[in-house]
Amino acid sequence: MIIEAQGLRRDYGSRRALDNVGFTLSPGHALAVFGPNGAGKTTLLRLLTLALRPRSGELRLFGLDARKDAARIRPRIGLLSHQTLLYDELTAVENLRFFGTIYGTRDLSTRIPQLLETVGLTLRAEDPVAGYSRGMLQRLSIARALIHRPDLLLLDEPFTGLDPAAAASMSRLLLDYVREGGSMVMVGHDLDKGKELCDQFLFLRRGRLDLQGQGDDAAYEELRRRLHAGSPA
Repeated sequence: MIIEAQGLRRDYGSRRALDNVGFTLSPGHALAVFGPNGAGKTTLLRLLTLALRPRSGELRLFGLDARKDAARIRPRIGLLSHQTLLYDELTAVENLRFFGTIYGTRDLSTRIPQLLETVGLTLRAEDPVAGYSRGMLQRLSIARALIHRPDLLLLDEPFTGLDPAAAASMSRLLLDYVREGGSMVMVGHDLDKGKELCDQFLFLRRGRLDLQGQGDDAAYEELRRRLHAGSPA
């Protein structure tokens, strides 16, 4: 099992950001996480990246205890967040080489050109990323997140600011990643994009798991109904 979460709870002072959230994710599957602002989506993602610890509950990644085995878990995760984590003064090649070296990726001489071709940045590979558009930065960020061949990819609203062409390119890349055996958790607001890319979803409301389902029409119709109604189940 890639993710096993049981009874996750996280507080910020007197405010409970997550309350008794539990779910599982199997290898080769993708999970979309939806919810209004303040629902706990980002908190959940930060727990999965091990940037936060739950107040209570159990979280296991790749069968390992998130509290005790963080050093073994982190190298198996790729993260695409609102921050690109890229260095503006470096070129695309230099950025990927830097992050690949951190992760100990051995075949960087072939891995880097392969990823740049996949994300459509070969012609800009030697340009400093300070001159990149939003879409180009996002595509290079996904290459950065994939440089070490992670088993789990965590995405925080990856389509924000992308034009239709860049969004379509990103979708193809993510679908290929999952088809090749990767697992993915994607936080977002776009139900159609979530249904396209993920085969299961969670809907959080006020820190609690309000709805959980597979990526079928009936499940998403119920999700749309609840969003439109604006009231808990």
